[in-house]
Amino acid sequence: MKIKHWLAAARLRTLPLSVSGIIVGCGLADFRQFQFGFLHADIVENYSIFILAILTTIGFQILSNFANDYGDGIKGTDKNRLGEQRLVASGIISPKQMKHAMVITAILTLIVAITLIYTAFGQDNFGYSILFLILGIGSIVAAIKYTVGENAYGYSGFGDIFVFLFFGWLSVVGSYFLYTKTIHWDLFLPATTIGLLSIAVLNLNNMRDRIEDIKANKNTLVVKMGSQKAKLYHYALIIVALICAIIYVHLNYFSPKQYLFLIAFIPLVLNIVMVARNIIHRELDSELKKVALSTFLFAVLFAIFAV
Repeated sequence: MKIKHWLAAARLRTLPLSVSGIIVGCGLADFRQFQFGFLHADIVENYSIFILAILTTIGFQILSNFANDYGDGIKGTDKNRLGEQRLVASGIISPKQMKHAMVITAILTLIVAITLIYTAFGQDNFGYSILFLILGIGSIVAAIKYTVGENAYGYSGFGDIFVFLFFGWLSVVGSYFLYTKTIHWDLFLPATTIGLLSIAVLNLNNMRDRIEDIKANKNTLVVKMGSQKAKLYHYALIIVALICAIIYVHLNYFSPKQYLFLIAFIPLVLNIVMVARNIIHRELDSELKKVALSTFLFAVLFAIFAV
C-alpha cells in the first residue's frame, strides 16, 4: 500500500477547516490572558497547549475521514460519487486495512489528547481532566459513528448538528477553556461563526452528492429539504456566521483593524452567488475548498486582529 493512498484517504484538504476553531479559541485565550493578566505566564506551556490541541484536532479529523471512507465504502454510497476518489469504494484500500488504520489513529489521537489534558490541567484540576477525557472519547465515537454502523447519524440528517457542536462550540470554547479555566458567554459568537461555516462546507458536500445519496438511502439534511431549500439554508449559514462575528467585535470593539476578518467573507459572498446560480451539482465540488479555506482565513484574521 503506497503512502499516497493513505494521504488521499486522510483528505488533507479538510485539515485547515478542522483547526480553524482551535486557532480562534487559542487566539481569544491569549488576548484575555494579556488583557486581564490571569493564569498561564509560561510561554512554552502556552505553545504546548496550542500545538497539542492542533494535533489532537487533526487526529480526530483524519479518524473521521478514515471512518467516512470506510462507512460509505462498505455501504456502497461512494460507488458512483462525485469529487475526489474514495479508497475503500475503489478497492485500493480494503475494509480490513481501513479498520486497522481507524484503530491506530484513534489510539494515537487519544494519547495526544491525554497529553494535552495533562499539560493544560496538571494534577490540580482532576475534575476538568475527567471532563475533557470524556469529551475526547466522545469525539472519537462521533467521528466513527458519522457513517459507520446501522445507526450512523450522517445517514439520518444529524451530521449538521454534530459538525456545529464539535467544529464550532467545542473547538473554540474548549480550546479557550484549556488556557483560562473559564467561559464567557460572548465566546459562543465566534464559536457559532466557525460552526456555521463548517456546516456550510458539509452542506455543499451534501448538495453535490444529493442524487447519489438518495440512491444510497443516505438521508442527509439536503436530501430531506431538497435543492432549493438547501440553497436558502446555505445562504443563512454564511449570513448568520457573519452577523455573529460582527456582534462579537462590536461588543469588544477597540480598533478598526478588528474588522479585517471581513476580507475572508469576500469569497464567501462569491460562493453564495455561485450556489444561487448552480444547476449541475458536480460544479459545487470546487466550492468546498473555497469555503473551507475562507473559514481558515477568517480564523487566522480573527485570532490576530479581532480579539
